[in-house]
Amino acid sequence: MRIERVSPNQFTIFLTFDDLLERGFTKEDLWYDAVKVRNLFSDMMYEASSELGIELEGELVVQVHLMQAQGMHVVVTQEVTDAEWDEEFIEMKVTLDESEELIFSFHDFEHMIHVGELLYNQSIHGGQVFYFDHYYYLLLEESDIDGQHKDDIIAILSEYAMPSMITSHRLLEYGKTIYHNEAVKRIYEDFH
Repeated sequence: MRIERVSPNQFTIFLTFDDLLERGFTKEDLWYDAVKVRNLFSDMMYEASSELGIELEGELVVQVHLMQAQGMHVVVTQEVTDAEWDEEFIEMKVTLDESEELIFSFHDFEHMIHVGELLYNQSIHGGQVFYFDHYYYLLLEESDIDGQHKDDIIAILSEYAMPSMITSHRLLEYGKTIYHNEAVKRIYEDFH
């Protein structure tokens, strides 16, 4: 689990699926087991409070983004109000959102070439490729892998790359676009 402060009243938490497994969670638990989710959020808030040296009180707005292969990205904003609160009670508004994107980072473009061939042979032709902060990123939307076994695609990608917690919005804004569309097809055609 990685915790980063964004502003005086906001921080983010990144949890990989391995982190969740270590805590005894499955992806399905996040959707269907409210008690386990409540306990997870309580633990995360306690850890964040301790690590960042902040006291969480009042209303917390929590946005949870489940990322297909990466894990969870949690954005917590502490609302500052003049209302008096019971110090033993923290109100949390939680929004759960599941990403329909797969984003993997590659250290070396050669690995992306190998993945391009494997994905092309699996009838995957779409996607986008970006370069950002010394890494290459492959972004696949749900529509790019439509009709394919997502777990198989994730397994192929995981052999050559790492699931990335970076968002597509950040890549689009700050990354250099290498292939804007049909990235897998174009990599296959350009290098094979």
